[in-house]
Amino acid sequence: MTTRMTLPLRPAMPPLTPGRELAVLLVLAWLALVSIPLALGGIGLTWDALNHHFYLGWVSEGPRFDRDLLAASYQSYQYPYLYWPAYKLAEAGVSGRVAGTVLVTLHVAVVPALWLIARSCIPEAGWYGTAMRMGAVLLGLSGELSLSLLDTTANDSLAAIPFVWAVALALMAAGGPASPGWLPPPRAVMLSGLLVGVSVAFKFSNGPLALVLPLLWLSSAGGWRGRILQLAGGCLAVLAGFFLAYGYWGAQLWNHFGNPMYPFYDGWFAHLRALTGWQP
Repeated sequence: MTTRMTLPLRPAMPPLTPGRELAVLLVLAWLALVSIPLALGGIGLTWDALNHHFYLGWVSEGPRFDRDLLAASYQSYQYPYLYWPAYKLAEAGVSGRVAGTVLVTLHVAVVPALWLIARSCIPEAGWYGTAMRMGAVLLGLSGELSLSLLDTTANDSLAAIPFVWAVALALMAAGGPASPGWLPPPRAVMLSGLLVGVSVAFKFSNGPLALVLPLLWLSSAGGWRGRILQLAGGCLAVLAGFFLAYGYWGAQLWNHFGNPMYPFYDGWFAHLRALTGWQP
């Protein structure tokens, strides 16, 4: 007579909680991004970096309109503050690997926003959902355009981070991943609009993309009256975010050129200069 020994089955590993899933994703994304400058031995210093980006980073510490004439052509008047990290790293004389690690680490701020967008599109629980969301976020980071900017001093990706957060918040307001109690749809729309304004202040070319966000704001739950009020609040928040981020720089351009967006739309501000009696 033989007896069979049965081994107890190992219980299945429980799926990750949302917080742990995001934490793991942040670590993986950081390791993947940092590997780029480490593998390359640093970041590339293009003509733009030497003649444009570093100059604007320098200008961000104090305008030089009365001392330099078109030092970086009309790019001298671009929003300068996102170039400050690259300028300070160059001024400190750190190695290319250190500079690259610091700059790409700043881009990790977009990962939670991408994860929230992925949760809106892939709400499944369990390991399958976790794998799909992680894959979606990593694909979002590995686009050809995004990767081409990670080994440079360009600020396009940094300027886009608030916009990606704005999309994530808009999807949450539209019934995406469960929002915390302090973030009901109207508040999520307001924060979304605020971040859109900040992103446009960082880079004017983000402006046309902002026209898509109201479609998401209108798709939230509730009656049409509530949706219209949310849309109005989001649009006002866009203006508030733009002025909060751009106001100081715009005031300096107005004081020197009578145009807070100089050299763009100068004809538009000619009438305002005449009305206000502006003098250079």
